[in-house]
Amino acid sequence: MFIPSIQGAAASTANAAPVTLPDSTTPIPPEQVRHLLFGTPSAIKSSIQHLHKLGYAEPNDWSRPLSTGRPNEVMAILTKRVGP
Repeated sequence: MFIPSIQGAAASTANAAPVTLPDSTTPIPPEQVRHLLFGTPSAIKSSIQHLHKLGYAEPNDWSRPLSTGRPNEVMAILTKRVGP
């Protein structure tokens, strides 16, 4: 089940300005997607580095690793603006 969130993560990609279509004066706001990584600290770091090498996101765009309360498990969050 998809539940939209009102709160944003602390980490995000570079600012994305609203896009204005040539035949319209109304800007279209960019949409956001949130990526969550769960795993060991080393697996999270490796995944973030891999996504960076692919050109998807800067490592500093991710949140700091957050404890999940499970032994040796953390999560990291990336909010990325996408859209028109």
